Amino acid sequence: MKRIRKRGILLSITLIVCSFALSAQSLLNDSTFSGLKLRSIGPALMSGRIADIAIHPANPNIWYVAVGSGGVWKTVNAGTTWQPIFDKQSVYSTGCITIDPNNHHVIWLGTGENVGGRHVSFGDGIYKSEDDGATWTNMGLTATEHISKIIVHPHNSNVIWVAAQGPLWSKGGERGIFLSTDGGQNWTQTLGDKQWTGATDLVIDPRNPDVLYAATWQRHRNVAAYMGGGPGSGIYRSDDGGNTWQKLSKGLPDSNMGKIGLAISPQQPDVLYAAIELNHRTGGVYRSSNKGASWSKMSDAVSGATGPHYYQELYACPHQFDKLYLVDVRMQVSADGGKTFKRMSEQHKHSDNHAIAFRDGDPDYLLVGTDGGLYETFDGTRNWRYVANLPVTQFYKLAVDDAEPFYHIYGGTQDNNTQGGPSRTDKSSGISNADWYITLFADGHQPATEPGNPNIVYCEWQEGNLVRVDKTNGEIVHIQPQPQEGEPFERFNWDAPILVSPHQPSRLYFASQRVWRSDNRGDSWTAISGDLTKNEERLSLPIMGSTQSWDNAWDLSAMSTYNTITSLAESPLQQGLIYAGTDDGLISITDDGGANWRSLTVDKLPGVPATAFVNDIKADLFDANTVYVCLDNHKFGDFKPYLYKSTDKGKSWSVIKGNLPDKTLVWRFVQDHINPSLCFVGTEFGLYFTIDGGDNWTQLTGNVPTISFRDIAIQRRENDLVGASFGRGFYVLDDYSPLRHVNQEQLQQEATLFPTRAALRYIPRPGMTMGGKGAQGAAFFTAPNPAFGAVFTYYLKDDYPMLKQQRRKKEKATLKKGEAIQFLGWEQVEKERRQDTTKVWLSITDDNGQLIRRLPAPAGKGFHRIAWDLRYASISPVSPAKPSNKGSGYLAPSGTYIASLSKEADGETIPLSSPIEFEVVPINAGSLEQANENSIDGYIAELRTMQKNISAINKVVKEAFKQVDALTLAAQQSKLEAGIAEQQLHDIRQRLYDIDEKLNGNASKNMIGEKSKPSVNSRFMAASQNIANNTYGPTATQKQNLAIAQHALMIIKEDVKQMVEIDLKQVMQLILDNDGPWVEGMPLP
Repeated sequence: MKRIRKRGILLSITLIVCSFALSAQSLLNDSTFSGLKLRSIGPALMSGRIADIAIHPANPNIWYVAVGSGGVWKTVNAGTTWQPIFDKQSVYSTGCITIDPNNHHVIWLGTGENVGGRHVSFGDGIYKSEDDGATWTNMGLTATEHISKIIVHPHNSNVIWVAAQGPLWSKGGERGIFLSTDGGQNWTQTLGDKQWTGATDLVIDPRNPDVLYAATWQRHRNVAAYMGGGPGSGIYRSDDGGNTWQKLSKGLPDSNMGKIGLAISPQQPDVLYAAIELNHRTGGVYRSSNKGASWSKMSDAVSGATGPHYYQELYACPHQFDKLYLVDVRMQVSADGGKTFKRMSEQHKHSDNHAIAFRDGDPDYLLVGTDGGLYETFDGTRNWRYVANLPVTQFYKLAVDDAEPFYHIYGGTQDNNTQGGPSRTDKSSGISNADWYITLFADGHQPATEPGNPNIVYCEWQEGNLVRVDKTNGEIVHIQPQPQEGEPFERFNWDAPILVSPHQPSRLYFASQRVWRSDNRGDSWTAISGDLTKNEERLSLPIMGSTQSWDNAWDLSAMSTYNTITSLAESPLQQGLIYAGTDDGLISITDDGGANWRSLTVDKLPGVPATAFVNDIKADLFDANTVYVCLDNHKFGDFKPYLYKSTDKGKSWSVIKGNLPDKTLVWRFVQDHINPSLCFVGTEFGLYFTIDGGDNWTQLTGNVPTISFRDIAIQRRENDLVGASFGRGFYVLDDYSPLRHVNQEQLQQEATLFPTRAALRYIPRPGMTMGGKGAQGAAFFTAPNPAFGAVFTYYLKDDYPMLKQQRRKKEKATLKKGEAIQFLGWEQVEKERRQDTTKVWLSITDDNGQLIRRLPAPAGKGFHRIAWDLRYASISPVSPAKPSNKGSGYLAPSGTYIASLSKEADGETIPLSSPIEFEVVPINAGSLEQANENSIDGYIAELRTMQKNISAINKVVKEAFKQVDALTLAAQQSKLEAGIAEQQLHDIRQRLYDIDEKLNGNASKNMIGEKSKPSVNSRFMAASQNIANNTYGPTATQKQNLAIAQHALMIIKEDVKQMVEIDLKQVMQLILDNDGPWVEGMPLP
């Protein structure tokens, strides 16, 4: 019996422990932490790639803009303001957008970019909105990954045609032309194959919707190469609404074709145009005047630079017959049906064009989407307006410096240079485009900063063109390592890795196929390794399922150099312990500064394919033997997260991806510098953190759209997590340090108030004359600073529901069971009516225990943040008619303060968590001598007292006037003889006028703006002018004004007390004694 009893006890304990762990684990979810909001700080000075534009047919001020890797944005005022309308869907990459011609509330979106670039993400099918973009439904074709065109039947909204390019990185999926006849409920593939050939363009005859033309495209990209064409590419016509297709060939090239752009003449729809890519970046524009039956080559025009795969869309002008626009790095325009092309005027406009929208009836108008955002012309392309408020920049990598008082962030972008800017400003208007600057031109990639010297920044453009930037004079020095005489060329990755040694700020590591070291900031370099890659001939590797002939559609200009090093790390604990990862699946390690290296293939890690790309390597900050690696196989169509940890310098590895979702490839890993178990990852679909070293991951969703974070970094001084998104700019999680204290036990507590960093005391600059955007108009772009002052993070395990909420929840459950609801009884009804809401309060006291401020705080479960603006409470009068505790008073001094969290329930105040101590520290000292903060605080105390007195006396005088009027009426209804009370009330009224004049000046003069003798109030205003917004303290003149006002107010106060407390009371009693009616303010009869 004893043994059975013991087992029962052990089983009970086990169940309790498991239940506790499961309960705590269930709280580790994105909902719990959604109160930790990230700041979107832009920038918008150069925006990002636009995939497609749809202008509302009935309202040209409404635009829907599909951003290549930034979701969908809508404006209802022609770009003055914007709203992202696709943020909470499962993907962020878009290819095309279409408005239903029969119902303009219906919007169709094809996800997955319509280009074949090396950096594109993928979609998950076609979406439909029936409410102008407010909500979306996935309508299928989830395996297409890239959709380039959607057409809705002009007379029947149930008929939709879709051109899907299909997967870029792998064969199969859904690709080709798809037809739905039931509003998108079901789809039928009518053109294309199931291997490599999809459809890249589709046009419809405006006279006959049964006639359509489609361009198919056979292409494949992997990590090593790009094949941009094949026998599957071609042009087709359908005469039966897309059910069947006929290949068009007469006059078209006999050789394999690549990407094809189609256009149909709006003026003469028998005329078709095709921009055709041929092998090795050649091509031409073809024209048909007989519905595609035969074609004539008009010119050799083809999109260039990055390659036709990136452009090649063709637009026929709706205002002029035979006028064509071929999107390209610089737009090509033809006025003769493609026979000749010239470059469009693009002065002061970004290059890399992708989308065009026209406006009905306005031939001088164009809206163009580029890699740098949206541009609008109203004068036939002579001048362009840039839409400077669309923050959709694609950042590859980032770096942070340690500038004071606010650090700066640097990011290399897709085709928008390397940009730098402040993480916050001291302006009340926040961060504007003017606060950002360009450190280097072209595509930007990995930047780096020098610890202790924020004026030195390292930047690079593609393929390892590394420079050193001196911010003090803006000068740039090119410091790319070069091969010695007789050595082969250096193979630098498109995004070559740079590393500043944690042991010596002037030491750099850089990588091509070799690792390089510089001890003098890049002035000279030493190779510390041989070739650490597989050094393969990429043209001998399979693509499109097999090796390919030289004559096929190779386009290596569209590629990064292959067999390159992509990631570097050095242990901060062991100098010379260096890790290097490559794009061809190798990890190499040296622990002697490069004298000896050992390598392993990534397929030695459990579950990793041999083709995986090394996205990131990070050496542990606490253990020299530990290292982390992020691997990526998406360029072979595999989007799984591969995240690993080694505790023996790479000899063996364990999986730490935990519960990261499938199709969530991992780009970057960082470890907290205080808590070794707290780590973060940037993934293809968001930011995640773990508090247990990788067993469990929780997504940070607060103010974060569905977006790729291709780099993340920690600014250690501020404990900020900074994310570089690929399509929505930078995001900052300010002071993530509370996450260091999150654990299973803490999550089970009722509440936790977490330690916070020091609050910076300064006076925010006006920025704009009226704050915020000022008078710059609604289009002026600003991003928010962190909340000013001391910011507190707290956690509540549960809500504090009212009795009524609890009852309704139970009743809902009762109804769900099919049972009848019982009346709760009158006593319970009355309890519900009388119950006060449970309130949560944050209280601030100084180091002497004096209460400084009480702030109401949100009472919902989960994490919350609340800011104290470093000011005393407002002393403005509280009106019973409109009670409010909003507003703030004067600035409190620097020093040590205590914050505490409590709840108020049924009149009782109960502490919720241990109090925390924090510091308020000044910054931005003035150039002149400033007053002592304590003396300023003493002067402020005098101002507060006087303000309370002035406010109170003004209120009392105002009410006294009303009482005099009321008492006059009451006297007339009493048994008093006429004139007895009236004379006394007349005298009191005149004295009130005198007091009001002394307080506020002559009312008659004030009425028309004439100046009057200085009043108490005017002297107080002069004495307090800007005291709340400077740290110099009061001037001698202000002190003098205050003394004069205080003396005058003392006399007025005594006079008011005499009138209100004695004289008026005597009149009231006189009326009551003579059977007069009761007046508010009288004693009870």
